[in-house]
Amino acid sequence: MGSFKALDTLQNIILVCADFNGRMESDAAVATWARDLGLKLSKFANPSEPVFDNYAKLWFTLDEQGNKTETEPPSYLI
Repeated sequence: MGSFKALDTLQNIILVCADFNGRMESDAAVATWARDLGLKLSKFANPSEPVFDNYAKLWFTLDEQGNKTETEPPSYLI
């Protein structure tokens, strides 16, 4: 549970509500679903992997300046 503070950069911080964060941390099915959408990241994950914007229904890559660029879904989902 919890994050690795040394990796808390704009490129790999995703803000979620406390309820969803709790469910990601306590429910394996929710955690798997969140990982598949790029919402739950391993501290070993490459920050250049795309993340899913559920509101826009699009995939984005994030950069170190806090910007996002639309991209294709990760190849393992296609």
